[in-house]
Amino acid sequence: MTEPTFWMEKEQLLQFFRRHKTKLSCMENPHIFLSQLRDHDLIPEDRYQKVSRMKSKNNIKRGLYDILDWLEKEQSKRIIDFWDCVFTETIMNQYPTLRLLHNKLKDGSFHFYQQQPESDETEESNEGKRKKLSADEDGEKKQENSVKKRKLRSRSACNEEEEEEEQAGPSSRLTPRKKSKKLCFSSPLKKGQKSDIWTWNIDKTQLPVTCGQKEGTLDRQRLAKGEKCIVFKKQWFTPGEFERFAGKKSFKNWKLSIRCQGTPLEKLVKEGHLKAANYKRGCKKAKRSLVLDDHSITDDERQTEERPQQQPQTSTTRHDRGRKEFSVTCGALSATLHRNRFASGTRGKSLRTETSWMTPEEFVKEASCPDADATWRKDILYEGEPLSILIEADILKIHSLLCKCGLCKPDSEDLDDQKNDDECCVCKGAGEEELVECDHCPRSFHQRCHLPHVEDDILGDDRPWMCTFCVFRTSQSWLYPDQQKKEEVVSRQISQRMLQCQYLLLYLCSADGEQIFATNPCLYLQDYSTVIKTPMWLGKVADKLQEQLYQTVGEFVSDVQLIFTNCATYNRDNAEFLAKGNGLKELFDREFKSVFNISNN
Repeated sequence: MTEPTFWMEKEQLLQFFRRHKTKLSCMENPHIFLSQLRDHDLIPEDRYQKVSRMKSKNNIKRGLYDILDWLEKEQSKRIIDFWDCVFTETIMNQYPTLRLLHNKLKDGSFHFYQQQPESDETEESNEGKRKKLSADEDGEKKQENSVKKRKLRSRSACNEEEEEEEQAGPSSRLTPRKKSKKLCFSSPLKKGQKSDIWTWNIDKTQLPVTCGQKEGTLDRQRLAKGEKCIVFKKQWFTPGEFERFAGKKSFKNWKLSIRCQGTPLEKLVKEGHLKAANYKRGCKKAKRSLVLDDHSITDDERQTEERPQQQPQTSTTRHDRGRKEFSVTCGALSATLHRNRFASGTRGKSLRTETSWMTPEEFVKEASCPDADATWRKDILYEGEPLSILIEADILKIHSLLCKCGLCKPDSEDLDDQKNDDECCVCKGAGEEELVECDHCPRSFHQRCHLPHVEDDILGDDRPWMCTFCVFRTSQSWLYPDQQKKEEVVSRQISQRMLQCQYLLLYLCSADGEQIFATNPCLYLQDYSTVIKTPMWLGKVADKLQEQLYQTVGEFVSDVQLIFTNCATYNRDNAEFLAKGNGLKELFDREFKSVFNISNN
């Protein structure tokens, strides 16, 4: 690392220090910073102890400013030692503000200038320097410095809205400090001049960011590329990962929870000062709710939205009030209607087919022909009756035209979210974990639920990602063109048939909608281990596949079949669960034959 002291004069470094004292005093948890100064004999022990004993954040900031002000007056000859002391990797990793200042010195974004005198006393002190300039040079310099002084005098960027106005340090009394506003990168404006905020050049490559109590450094180029872009103590995070690391995962929106000196990144992105890639697939957060809560809709909207029941409830609608999903058809096409995604005929992709999510009108057009009159309320059928009965029974609610939820007024991220499932295809959960979205089908997965696991280095890749379901489907036609015998298939090494086994297990997990066979039954059935000596479950088979513990296809099939054998043994007196186990077994046997093209003979 090239230190600035190798190519800058003491006067320049002192000027740089003076301009950033207030910014330095706003650093969170400055105890390590102060310890470094004390260890290098830059501040006395009594001043160090005085600030170290302070508890209030406001008092700490004032105390730190006083120390820096004392350094400027009493230790100005050691300014090079000061910057050498704090511009070390260990200290800069703790304080993004120092990294920011270091970069300013390196990239030349801070402009040094000669300050003009503001009093007779200052005039006399600078008289010697002015005599060195010729008459012409003196006039030009005076005019130039006057302009620069007006442009570069700035207020503190520290966000202290809740504090009272503080007492300024001695060196700043000519320009009294005021209560600072939110982050402002523009220079002070003349009277009557219109504010054009965010136009002043901020750091070219990095920005200090905070999320909760965590401070990091944001790499702007990495953010624009969709890579891990926030560094904290030499560890890189995606914005979503940094949000969770800071304990703010409940926000579910890193653009709001991560801030640059008090200003949400969303503001910087919207106004074009930061470019943020669409963190698609694992880099993006679990899907946010696209629908406003009931209390978010005004009374006028609710009156517009609600419809009086014109017909008595049928037996169908009476039993469907608690349901979240409805199996529907239109012609030969079938789909699952998701109640929480329904908004109207044209808004909200609420119908999930095998290949995509559609709005009701798109579903009707897909089922018939594009030019057909899309009367979705009567053409889409639920249990043989028009979908309108669910609307009239107030089970499905059409959103008001004034509704501003993510289904009715979607932004680009909302539209992208609607293309994929809101829950993991394998474990049926969403939770706070990130969901990896397939770019070729509507499925979503948790990184560790998919087989093979989706590693972190894949997440930042801009290329489309294809899940195991889609990989298998695209290769199925040429994998086994000729029929196989079961005995030959199960005896083969699994290393060359891993894709087929991974697909089969994911297919089973997806079909196990109630997650009955997903986890170790000994965890919730007290007498299970006394009846079953070798427990087996889908999650354990998945772990063994991931860790490549199977040698042959037959070993994998034996473990899967053991799940159903154990189910039949334990549930011989429980017809309900016995039937579910037998149904999943038949599904596996049928799909196993199809995957390996096994003959029935």
